[in-house]
Amino acid sequence: MANINWYPGHMHKASKEMRKSIPQVDLIIEILDARIPFSSENPMLADIRGDKPCIKVLSKSDLADPVITQQWQDYLEQEKGVKTIALTTEEPEKMHDLLGLCHKMVPTKANGSERLEAMIMGIPNVGKSTLINNLAGRVIAKTGNEPAVTKMQQRIKLDQGIVLLDTPGVLWPKLENRHGGYRLAITGAIKETAISNDDIAMYAVDYFKHSYPELLKIRYQLDELPEDELELLEIIGAKRGCLRAGGMVDLDRAAKIVLTEFRDITIGRITLETPEMMEQELIEVAEIRAQKEAKKSARKQKKHGSRQ
Repeated sequence: MANINWYPGHMHKASKEMRKSIPQVDLIIEILDARIPFSSENPMLADIRGDKPCIKVLSKSDLADPVITQQWQDYLEQEKGVKTIALTTEEPEKMHDLLGLCHKMVPTKANGSERLEAMIMGIPNVGKSTLINNLAGRVIAKTGNEPAVTKMQQRIKLDQGIVLLDTPGVLWPKLENRHGGYRLAITGAIKETAISNDDIAMYAVDYFKHSYPELLKIRYQLDELPEDELELLEIIGAKRGCLRAGGMVDLDRAAKIVLTEFRDITIGRITLETPEMMEQELIEVAEIRAQKEAKKSARKQKKHGSRQ
C-alpha cells in the first residue's frame, strides 16, 4: 500500500489539546463512520478518556448494512461507560435524540441548571460538522470533504444547557493495520491523491465479492465473479465502456465508477468491517508488533555483544 499523508503535525497538536481538555469535560462524543466503525475510531481515546462517559455516534448509518450496524452497537456497548446511537443526515430530527442521551449519561446535570460540557471528535468527512450545525440550528462548523477543515478547538452552545467543545478533524493513523488505511480510502476519508484509485478499488471489489456477492452481481450484471480482483475490475470497466485505444480497460476510470457507486450506495448498503474482523486484525497487529520488538531486541543484543 502506498504511503498516506496522515497529517502527523495536526494529529500531535490535536492529541495534546484533547489530553489537556478532557479533565474539564463531562462527556465525550465520538463520531464514527457506520461503514467503518473500527477504522474511523480514535485509538488514542481509550487511553486518554479515563472513566469519562462516552457516546459513540454511528454516522451515515443509512449507507451501512443495518444488520452489521446493530452488531457494532452491541459490541461497542460492552465497554463500561459507552453508549451508541446510529444517525443519518436523512433524519435530522433524530440527531436531537443525542442531547437527551447526553443528559442520561451525565445524570448529575440532567436538570439543566448546570452546563453539561461535551467534547466532540471525529475524522474528516465523517459527518461531524453536519451534526454540529443541525444541533445548533445554524451554520457553526464548515462542512466539506477535505481533511482538517476544523483548524482549532471551538465552543458551541446548544439547547438544554449543553456546550460542545469541537476538536480538529484529523486522521488517527492505524499504520500497523493496512486494512484500516484501505477502508478509510474507500469511504473517502483519505484524499484520493494518497493512494491510487485502482489500488483502492481492487481492495474494495475483493471485499465485495466475498461479503456482498449478490449486490455486485446485480449492479454490474454479472453471472459469475472471477476470483482475481484485477480481472473483476477489468470486467466492470469493460461493461461500462472504460476503454483506452486498442481496447485496453482504463483502470482509473473503472475504479472511480466503483468507488463512487459504493459511496452513494448505488451498489447497496455495505459495511466494510465487522467486530469479528476487527478482533482478528488486532491479533495480527499484535503479532507483527511482537516480531518487530523481537528484531529490535536482537539488534540491540548483537550491537552490545560486538562492543564487548
